[in-house]
Order: sequence, then C-alpha cells, then structure tokens
Amino acid sequence: MDKAERDYWHLRSLETEEEPRFPPTNVADPLTARNLFQLYINTFIGANLAESCVFPLDVAKTRMQVDGEQAKKTGSAMPTFRATLSNMIRVEGFKSLYAGFSAMVTRNFIFNSLRVVLYDVFRRPFLYQNERNEEVLKVYMALGCSFTAGCIAQALANPFDIVKVRMQTEGRRRQLGYDVRVNSMVQAFVDIYRRGGLPSMWKGVGPSCMRACLMTTGDVGSYDVSKRTFKRLLDLEEGLPLRFVSSMCAGLTASVLSTPADVIKSRMMNQPVDENGKNLYYKNSMDCLRKLVREEGVLTLYKGLMPTWFRLGPFSVLFWLSVEQLRQWEGQSGF
Repeated sequence: MDKAERDYWHLRSLETEEEPRFPPTNVADPLTARNLFQLYINTFIGANLAESCVFPLDVAKTRMQVDGEQAKKTGSAMPTFRATLSNMIRVEGFKSLYAGFSAMVTRNFIFNSLRVVLYDVFRRPFLYQNERNEEVLKVYMALGCSFTAGCIAQALANPFDIVKVRMQTEGRRRQLGYDVRVNSMVQAFVDIYRRGGLPSMWKGVGPSCMRACLMTTGDVGSYDVSKRTFKRLLDLEEGLPLRFVSSMCAGLTASVLSTPADVIKSRMMNQPVDENGKNLYYKNSMDCLRKLVREEGVLTLYKGLMPTWFRLGPFSVLFWLSVEQLRQWEGQSGF
C-alpha cells in the first residue's frame, strides 16, 4: 500500500461511517410455491378444526336470521339464541347442530384457504422495513388487501355457501310443514341448478361477497395488524400470548363488521323462487336491506350478533393458533 493510500484511510472522517444494521425482525418467509401450498393446506386444516368446535353456533345464528323473517309474517315473538338452540336439539336432535357441515368443509377448501393465501400475496409489495429495521405494513394497506382477498375467495365459493345455508335451515322448514328441499349436499346442488341454472349458484353473491370482504378485513387483516401492533406496544415475543390476544381482537372486529351483510346474505339465499327461478321476496340486496330496515327496524341488521361473536371469537382463536403452530412445526416464521 503506497503513502497516498495510507493517508486516505487514516484521514477518512468517522462521520461518513454507516451505522451497523442488524438483521431485520418479523420478516415474512419468501414467497415460493412451496410456502404458498403449505399455507393453503394449513389454513384448510385450521379452518376445519375450528369449525368442528363452533359450527353449531353458526347453524343457530343462521336459524335466528331466517326465523326472524317467519316471525315477521306470523306476528310471533322474535326468537332468541338460547331458544333457537334448545328447540333444534329438542325437536330435531343433536345432529341438527351440524346440518350443512359437509358443505362447510368443501367451502373451507376454497374460501378460507384462498383468502389467506391471496392476502399473503397481495400484502408483499407493501411490506417495508422502518428505521428500527422492523418489517412494517400500514393499516390501510392490510385492510385493503384483506378486503380484496375476501371478495375474490367468496365469489368462487358462493355456491357452497348457498347449499350450506339451505342445509342449515332445512330442519326448520320441515317443522313448518314445507316440502323436503334438501337431503344431501350433492342433491342440493342438483336441485338449485335444475330450478335456476348456473346463475342461481351465485344468488346473493353481492351481500355474500360484502360479508366476506368485511369478515376477512376484520379477521385476516386485523389479525396481521393487531399482531404487529401488540408486538411493538406490549413488547410481546412471537408465541402463544401474542397470537391469542391478536386472534381475539380479530374475532371481535370481524363479528361487528360482517353481521349486517350476513343477515342480508341469509335472507337472500334462503328465499324461495318461482318456477322460472325468480326471487319471491326480495329483488336484490338493496331491496332486501330496505325492507328489513322498514319492516323490522335497523337493529334487525345485527340479529345474531352475539352468536356470531361467540362463533367468530373462538373460531378466530382456534384457527390462527392452529395455522401458526403448523407453520412453526414446518420451520416457518409467524404469519
């Protein structure tokens, strides 16, 4: 090394030195086909595990929303959650609590798995590292990505949602003396197609997608944001306490956001049609909304909120704890 080179190194100002940067924290795993496939299967397993525990609450919630329509016509009292659940067990037996479960499992393979995978793909371009070298995702970006992911997933899964709702309400229809409409999932698909063709498979897709958008925003997007927030503010490490608190927050947010659209979706999907496949009660989602508010009051849009929360709260906890644990066993980082 000559004299000029030695002087250069000795005279260089210390102010130009860059501060050492540590490895970034809370960084998502690389976006590969294998990781996406693992996430898809993990969410399917987690969703079915959670559904097997809370599905009776979903059936009771749907019955309450649909029975409100019957109570309006007959002038009888609006059903309560406890009365609905007790009546189902007493009159139809324990198996009625799992009516439509086969359609739910099939729907989970499309809806729950796809919405989480799509959200993970959509959020990647908006992740960045802040001055503390932490991976950050802005709240509005997370909510926007989850809103879009929920809409796409539900648009594809809508036929299974229609069958699920019909299977859940079939027992009540038989109590009221109506003809048998559903015997199995396959038969329900065939009957819906025969009566209204392929378009009938997407009846109520508007409120259904809106509900899915809001629920995914509250569940998936809120879980991601809550986890990052609690980790920063409460100084929680990746683990069970952080996942539990974040999933509880996500379940409550999803319940409050999605219940009004869920009520409209249930009414639209359960209404009968004429021989030409035309709706007999509500023309479209907006017509359903207007009639509900005018004839039953604004609060009817939150009919079933408590069972929805009782379902989505435990569902969100069981779902995210399962998914995160599966990812941990596979050597991946937290979601």
